[in-house]
Amino acid sequence: MKQIELPELEVWYKTDFLSPEEADYFYKLFETTVPWRQDPIVIFGKQFMQPRLTAFYSENSLSYGYSSIRMQPHPFTTELKNLKDRVEQCTQMSFNCCLLNFYRDGNDSNGWHSDDEKELGKNPEIASVSLGGERFFHLKHKVDKDLKAKILLEKGSLLAMGGQTQHRYKHQIPKSKTHTTPRINLTFRRIFDVL
Repeated sequence: MKQIELPELEVWYKTDFLSPEEADYFYKLFETTVPWRQDPIVIFGKQFMQPRLTAFYSENSLSYGYSSIRMQPHPFTTELKNLKDRVEQCTQMSFNCCLLNFYRDGNDSNGWHSDDEKELGKNPEIASVSLGGERFFHLKHKVDKDLKAKILLEKGSLLAMGGQTQHRYKHQIPKSKTHTTPRINLTFRRIFDVL
């Protein structure tokens, strides 16, 4: 895996985590079998429909919350569990849940944010597998705006984040007029019971 070289950033990227045939297989499988949902989110006190579809799977019964959404888990499928095992072997990280995002076209997006919810622990580790169309992934430092990166997430690629990344940086998948093919990404995480 190639490390993205920026101060206070621990991000790695691997282009060929899955073969093109594997990526196509998993894309079709998840597109047709996942119980996708679209939730309302609250941004600056106003409610909007989330500009993408999501689903949440977990090895335990813990729910996951962000942006005023509370997601109850579905049990891991065999295919999702096998992918998780492969991601863990490649990243040397440990996960117990997966938040899936379905970007239907270039209008679907995920605005600037950090994955720093309490249930993700002190230094969250997140690994994202990309299926389907390519989309750009942007990173920017929370204080020094000159520290930024843009990565084209390719089909079958793996991006991993760890260390202080969620505390020091924000990231987004912006809207796109050029990359409009549907995309699914699997974001493997570890959640803890904080109640």
